[in-house]
Amino acid sequence: MTSPSAPVVTTGYPWPIETTRLANGLRVVVSADRSSPVVCVNLWYDVGSRHEPAGQTGFAHLFEHLMFEGSVHVRKTEHMRLVQGNGGSLNATTNPDRTNYFETLPAEHLELALWLEADRMGGLVPALTQETLDNQREVVKNERRQRYENVPYGDAWLRLLELLYPPGHPYHHATIGSMADLNAASLDTFKAFHQQYYAPNNCVLTVVGDTSKDEVFALAEKYFGALEPVADIPPAPSGHLTGPATTPVRETVTAAVPAPRIYLSHRTHPFGTAGYDAVTVLATILGNGRGSRLYQRLADGKRIAQPDYVGSYGVDLAHAAAPLIITATAKDGVDVAELEDGLSEVVASLVTEPVTEDELSRAKALLTTAWWRSMSTVGGRADTLGRYATQFGDPATVAYRLPQWLAVTADDVTEAAAYALKPESRVTLTYLPEDDK
Repeated sequence: MTSPSAPVVTTGYPWPIETTRLANGLRVVVSADRSSPVVCVNLWYDVGSRHEPAGQTGFAHLFEHLMFEGSVHVRKTEHMRLVQGNGGSLNATTNPDRTNYFETLPAEHLELALWLEADRMGGLVPALTQETLDNQREVVKNERRQRYENVPYGDAWLRLLELLYPPGHPYHHATIGSMADLNAASLDTFKAFHQQYYAPNNCVLTVVGDTSKDEVFALAEKYFGALEPVADIPPAPSGHLTGPATTPVRETVTAAVPAPRIYLSHRTHPFGTAGYDAVTVLATILGNGRGSRLYQRLADGKRIAQPDYVGSYGVDLAHAAAPLIITATAKDGVDVAELEDGLSEVVASLVTEPVTEDELSRAKALLTTAWWRSMSTVGGRADTLGRYATQFGDPATVAYRLPQWLAVTADDVTEAAAYALKPESRVTLTYLPEDDK
């Protein structure tokens, strides 16, 4: 085991950060906080939908489900029962960049959580059966129906990814994947996928809360240290893109939706870059809340957009130009063309009308509040440290994010808008109600 790094104390993350790496490659991050007797155990596996080869879309997300279905020493559903039965909570998420498993529980049960996570890292494949696989495939199919297919506007994200990123790009398909791919894959194919990516040298283990680096490092060695690393983990396909798109793309969908809705989207910069920091501030000025330009001009001003369904946000993807999504839903009687013209006019104003000091201050206040709200829980801190360790190689770089947002100037926002929000780089996705045909 290597020597732990020195504590890091910063204004962007004012808690200690200690790190080490086990001999098998597992990175361990600890941030002690004795203010309450709880801990969060958080694992970031560097595998998401961007890693999936052709014919294996949806695999990373399916394993989010399979990892709760038992391992060598843990029966099916017992992982949940043990955590919840000891006063804890747990969950998992998958996105294009990673898969994340986490539990928050009383500090005296830290060892239990680490044992459970180590057992499913190293012992899932021997316990994986055809019955379990088939059952969870059906669960994923139902999730697709409930989240994407059977709700108004539910498939917007699936459509936007395909319009924003070219075929073969790692962000072209969503994490839910293709049902055809999931149905076609054999049990052995799924086992091979797990054995390739769910390895100690492809994972960051973060523990935040009422513990110490010595306790966590020792327990990590005890439970994870004997797990074998995987040699030659294949990298994700390159996400390199040569700047914004140069040809606008448009799709119109007629569906069972209650009102016309428009999504405008642009590729911008990767999360973690100075360009994306400016886009984050831009998105807040443009579409976050009642003081935003979109709300003030389309909901309050022209009254052509529904107040609760107008906004903009960035999707924080780190390995290619991340998308900015701008959306509005028409009020009753408003023609969709009028709504689109209004949206385009407000977006263009970010280049032609300088951002005011009030707008900039408001955006930074909102971002500061959101940052500290996330940092206020051990779970939020553990997830953020895991992200920065995985995506940027050093959890201490978390300290830079808030200061970098606060350093963005009005000119930076204008420059970001001029670069990323050109009409010729725009994806326009429009939903029309079926009775508007």
